[in-house]
Amino acid sequence: MSNEYGADQIQILEGLEAVRKRPGMYIGSTSSRGLHHLVYEIVDNSVDEALAGVCDTIEVTINPENSITVVDNGRGIPVGINHKAGIPAVEVVFTILHAGGKFGGGGYKVSGGLHGVGASVVNALSTWLEVEISSEGKVYKQRYERGHVCYPLKVVGECPIEKTGTKVTFLPDPTIFEETVYDYDILKQRLREMAFLTKNLKIVLRDLRPEDGVIEKTFHYEGGIKEFVTYLNRSKTPLYDDVLYFEGKKDNVYVEVAMQHNDSYTESTYSFVNNINTPEGGTHLAGFRNAITKTFNDYARNAKLLKDSEANLSGEDIREGLTAIVSVKIEDPQFEGQTKQKLGNSEARGAVDSVVSEYLTYYLEQNPTVAKQICEKSILAQRAREAARKARDLTRRKTALDGMTLPGKLADCSDKDPKNCEIFIVEGDSAGGSAKTARNRATQAILPLRGKILNVEKARLDRIYGNAEIKAMITAFGTGIHEDFDIEKLRYDKIIIMTDADVDGAHIATLMLTFLYRFMPELIKQGHVYLAKPPLYKLDKNKKVWYAYSDEELAGILDEVGRDQNNKIQRYKGLGEMDAEQLWDTTMDPEKRILLKVSMNEETESEIDLIFTTLMGDKVEPRREFIETNAKYAKNLDI
Repeated sequence: MSNEYGADQIQILEGLEAVRKRPGMYIGSTSSRGLHHLVYEIVDNSVDEALAGVCDTIEVTINPENSITVVDNGRGIPVGINHKAGIPAVEVVFTILHAGGKFGGGGYKVSGGLHGVGASVVNALSTWLEVEISSEGKVYKQRYERGHVCYPLKVVGECPIEKTGTKVTFLPDPTIFEETVYDYDILKQRLREMAFLTKNLKIVLRDLRPEDGVIEKTFHYEGGIKEFVTYLNRSKTPLYDDVLYFEGKKDNVYVEVAMQHNDSYTESTYSFVNNINTPEGGTHLAGFRNAITKTFNDYARNAKLLKDSEANLSGEDIREGLTAIVSVKIEDPQFEGQTKQKLGNSEARGAVDSVVSEYLTYYLEQNPTVAKQICEKSILAQRAREAARKARDLTRRKTALDGMTLPGKLADCSDKDPKNCEIFIVEGDSAGGSAKTARNRATQAILPLRGKILNVEKARLDRIYGNAEIKAMITAFGTGIHEDFDIEKLRYDKIIIMTDADVDGAHIATLMLTFLYRFMPELIKQGHVYLAKPPLYKLDKNKKVWYAYSDEELAGILDEVGRDQNNKIQRYKGLGEMDAEQLWDTTMDPEKRILLKVSMNEETESEIDLIFTTLMGDKVEPRREFIETNAKYAKNLDI
């Protein structure tokens, strides 16, 4: 083995080779998320044309072979020779990293795109890519394969002189991506969001793959983010009729904010910069929160809704039940990290704070009834928060000296290294007893819960902290919740929800997932939450045993072993029907079990939020509509 390190060991990756060598550096991952990110990068370029006021329609098509076509009616990528590179500008855009019209040359005032690497990265990670440009009465075309130019840019036809635009078609490279099949629903959610964020832009999504006919959906919202808030609140009951909308410009930052309170107890605020979702917020979100906290407190004091002796409302109180969209457009956005999770521009904070404070103050003065409704809801939230604080102090896991012990019904494991440990959240004492007997005592903890836990979607913090089952989970996990949450204190690497394989079991699992999503979302984001998958059937024949996890699997086993009177088939109604040995063999043994990992895509978090609200909230109609729409997929759900 050579330890030489000299000039010859320094590799030079030409062109787009660096992207193919380390794709995760450019698109985050080569999983499904990275696959869909390719589409967003090309669509982002078209949206930039819309932001510049020169494009009003974008069409995205999923082709039968899972290639993607994106067409816009913008100006068309320039086809003239770039004098610095000596090649057509379109070739520069698709073959050279950090090249494009987004670096101060006057092409765009604001833009999204991944730091100018979007189009070239998509090209590098595609088996092939073709671009067609309509400009000045001609149609130009060029093809690339794995980032390499197949032929020089050429004229392939004519078009009306007034027609302009760009058409990009690409096929993701299966040697790069773990999967290459596009999910229509994931694209639908993201494109809907883009249309909400760009007033009057029409985005058409078309799927040519279904055998029973083309699926097509058009997104076009003249109201922009006001309609976005209405959409997100459609499964909730608004506290007042208006969607508050403020827009303005300060320090060269264009600010748009839409907000409306509802009767729920959770906040749903989403922030965007140049149409890019910033799930970790940043300066623009900080400016928004500061503005509404100060403005509502000032109003409540002046209107005598808060007494002089009473403490100020906290931001958390005011934001209870708030749905809000904070969108800024800025010429030179500075993000923390390559994946644009958080905005860092200091001027964005001041701009959002100023615009929201000015317009919100005016709105509250002109609409005292709405102002009073919001303040009264916030004051109730303040009282509940104080009650919750007292209850929370009792749930925090203290050291032995503090006298706080783990829940009595928790059968903890002996290994104290969280990386080696897992906890099963089990429905009922019967199943809990079997699980305690079956488990590996060194690494597996069991926490049985009694019945269905509280639906946190319909409860305030004080009720949640007062619920015995939820307190048991919070204490066992060790992380705390909300502002107390600390992932470093997690006591188990895996939190496994183990419920019966029936409708009641699925409901209990959903209640638990609702609690985790609302109060400990990082556990899901960082991959610590799982669903156990117990079998539905046990088949005995000639002293041999088979387990089936679905009707289809049982049918397959019967086809293999034969269908006769020697078959003894048991349909498990619940985990409690299994003895400890069966439970271990089928559901708990790490060598044999099936676990479903719970994950979430931050890029579609608004849709995830909406689904929880729809399924677990008070409104019946949206839930009925969701069930009727999605019932056809029920047979594919194996929980």
